[in-house]
Amino acid sequence: MTEASVAVHADPDLLAQAVAARLVVKLLDAQAERGQASVVLTGGRIAAAVYRAVGQLPARDAVDWSRVDVWWGDERFLPAGDPDRNETQARAALLDTVPLDPARVHPMPASDGPAGDDPEAAAAGYARELAAAARPGNAMVPHFDVLMLGVGEDGHVASVFPEHPVHHDNRPVSAVRGSPKPPPVRTTLTLPTINTAEEVWLIAAGADKARAVGMALAGAGPVQLPAAGVRGVSRTLWLLDRAAAANVPPRLRSLR
Repeated sequence: MTEASVAVHADPDLLAQAVAARLVVKLLDAQAERGQASVVLTGGRIAAAVYRAVGQLPARDAVDWSRVDVWWGDERFLPAGDPDRNETQARAALLDTVPLDPARVHPMPASDGPAGDDPEAAAAGYARELAAAARPGNAMVPHFDVLMLGVGEDGHVASVFPEHPVHHDNRPVSAVRGSPKPPPVRTTLTLPTINTAEEVWLIAAGADKARAVGMALAGAGPVQLPAAGVRGVSRTLWLLDRAAAANVPPRLRSLR
């Protein structure tokens, strides 16, 4: 796994536009190489801005959306269509505006889905869905070309929170109970699964993220700061606005 690199943009709007452009290029490159592409989505304000920016790019029409697999890194365990679900946000911002193949869109289960209100069963079901799409030589997860993550003020990624028991779960997908951030029940990819992605992009905007970003890039421990434990197989890219990059270590500032 490679060293992390950092790209800093002036403000959240420019950050969202830059990430959107990178995402379209990454999907096009993956389709040129493999005939298809796979992306893992995240939630949050900056993610929604990225998805809207993708929808506004003329180059979005160069992507064959029917050959894009869409997964999620985590989800709030709420009923389908709830506005707080990451899936609902992504559909409204982008997914409902592009010609995706519905069979290739893989939302995490809702609390009123086949697993009912059992998040452990929901996590196991999503793990089975990942395994069914697994790449040759890996029986657990498919190929992820790019996996996007927001970074919380406490350094959490997906729904892997500092010092939470999920750190000790080596299964591909875990149920999360007692989340310090509402809602308390969630499902999430675990760090070992996240770290199978070809590229992982950590996206953060705002001064409230600066401390966590700086600590993660300075080498904090992953249990105390989950963002520090994320590494893509070929690339780990931090995409930041200036406020979030305020505490980036000097050795990385040359990459700004």
